[in-house]
Amino acid sequence: MKLIGVAGTNGSGKDTIGEMLAERHNFLSVSVSDFLREECKKRGLPIERENLRMISAEWRRQYGLGVLVDKSIELFNKSSHKYDGVIAIPMRNTGEAQHLKDLGGTLVWVDADPKIRYQRIFSRSRTAEDNKTYEEFLAEQEAEMKHSGDKATLNIADVKELCDIFLTNDGEDIEAFKDAAEKALNF
Repeated sequence: MKLIGVAGTNGSGKDTIGEMLAERHNFLSVSVSDFLREECKKRGLPIERENLRMISAEWRRQYGLGVLVDKSIELFNKSSHKYDGVIAIPMRNTGEAQHLKDLGGTLVWVDADPKIRYQRIFSRSRTAEDNKTYEEFLAEQEAEMKHSGDKATLNIADVKELCDIFLTNDGEDIEAFKDAAEKALNF
């Protein structure tokens, strides 16, 4: 099994890398945030970043820091080996990022200009989770960059330090970005 994790800032193109690997290289692309969104629904909580952060920290404390990586691999293993690899998106905690690397995975960091990222998120605005002012967007990003408590909380800035590959996605050409990511991953 090939294992890849993607970390980065909100709206930078993390899911686009997952789409590329699914389309071009038969990877199972797993949004670990979807696990958290489903848990919000089960608990009757609004799907908001604060609730997603709370649940992810709770799960890391209860099941170990690598729980979201483990859930991604479990989903891959249930797929009857119809995929050639799994990509877990996003990696937002140093414990989960290190767990992925300890399992032989590759960790990718993707970023883009904050104003470009905000515009991308605002234009897709799927849920209230995405419907924020630019100032709220920046404040949420800041809250996720460093631990706000124990080791189970988000710490995106330190995850970046563990990454193997670094990509910038400031352009508008999605296919060109997919090509660049594919090349950087040596596919």
